[in-house]
Amino acid sequence: VEAMSGDVQDVEVSAKTGLGLDDLLEAISLQAEVLELRANPNRAASGAVIEAKLDVGRGPVATVLVQNGTLRKGDIFVVGEQWGKVRALINDKGETIAEAGPSVPVEVLGLSGTPSAGDTLNVVETEAQAREIADYRIKTAKDKRAAAGAATTLEQLMAKAKADQSVAELPILIKADVQGSAEAIVQAMEKIGNEEVRVRVLHSGVGAITDTDVALAEASKAPIIGFNVRANATARASATQKGVEIRYYSIIYDLVDDIKAAASGLLKAEVRETFIGYARILEVFKVSGVGKVAGCLITEGVARRSAGVRLLRDNVVIHEGTLKTLKRFKDEVKEVISGQECGMAFENYEDIRQGDVIEIFEREEVQRTLD
Repeated sequence: VEAMSGDVQDVEVSAKTGLGLDDLLEAISLQAEVLELRANPNRAASGAVIEAKLDVGRGPVATVLVQNGTLRKGDIFVVGEQWGKVRALINDKGETIAEAGPSVPVEVLGLSGTPSAGDTLNVVETEAQAREIADYRIKTAKDKRAAAGAATTLEQLMAKAKADQSVAELPILIKADVQGSAEAIVQAMEKIGNEEVRVRVLHSGVGAITDTDVALAEASKAPIIGFNVRANATARASATQKGVEIRYYSIIYDLVDDIKAAASGLLKAEVRETFIGYARILEVFKVSGVGKVAGCLITEGVARRSAGVRLLRDNVVIHEGTLKTLKRFKDEVKEVISGQECGMAFENYEDIRQGDVIEIFEREEVQRTLD
């Protein structure tokens, strides 16, 4: 550091008290000047994907940090194996903007699919050019995967088969709410295991769990892990019919711990969630003294005042908590059964909309066994 005759700046800071944050900004600015960090705003934009997700309402959405040039609405771009035309740019305040210059982070709408975090976005001149580059990258990635998976000689093939025979595998499928979560989970799964047992991620993706995931899980005899996402109605019915286990998590450490326990066979008593009902929000009312109240129809099972609840929007978890009130007509009730309408209000949460789904669950401690 500079205090010890080095060339690295040191600044004392505290996120808690705000100490030294102005000094830090000044130091970064000075360092940028010394390193002559410059960007040209008048060229075709390029930037890095920080995060990507599949939003059912808006389609694939990528959070991009523009590093060079200016990204504008209507620009045609290619990013990783995906391409697109900028349909909308949304800044960090949720406002729609017309353009984003160097060092500006924006959400980009209009992609053909979900890119990976870390992919580079480049603006190109024509749609045909964008398609050609994306198709070439898809082909290259497929060839690379095929080459990595192919054994070059018969001896290698036999050695690999022998090695695989001595290792017990736990196959799993992973679906997450955003690309970053999916990648973090896959990396965590790869670290689990030893020379006797390992976890194999058959497929990982972003968005709600679908019929295709259930079919792959059934064929591979693998459970499906949903991280902050849910199965759609047809996939749920299909999983029940085919006997495919779908497990939902919202904390990555719980997920890793469970997979570790399953892989090692050391299964202890755990708190398991039982879904007892689903409700659909038909209307949202404002009630004085209570706040926003959801007028709901119980579509499945039962709603209980004492149970936990989650708010789902497009099969993605928006909120988890408890009910402040459960009413049938004007009376406060303990439970409401399937087919009946009721009023629900969340404790300390009011961002509820018509069409949202409420998931009602109970937690119980059960002894687990590994089949």
